[in-house]
Amino acid sequence: MQSEEKTILQRVVENFALTGVASDDQVTVINLPKGKSVTIENDRSVMLEEYKVNEKSIWAGYSSRSNTVYLSLG
Repeated sequence: MQSEEKTILQRVVENFALTGVASDDQVTVINLPKGKSVTIENDRSVMLEEYKVNEKSIWAGYSSRSNTVYLSLG
């Protein structure tokens, strides 16, 4: 994963963990059902990785094609 993608994911995940708000000014954020670790976007899989923030398990993945972050609580 590229550094810019990691930075985007980290920012969105930390904001979500702290505020509970799934939004961002620079990318589209979509909140998926609890426990999802993969989603399909236009016939393409977007794999989510697990992040642990403040004892919360959050799954997140980024699609550069649509500039979208997908989030799911673990």
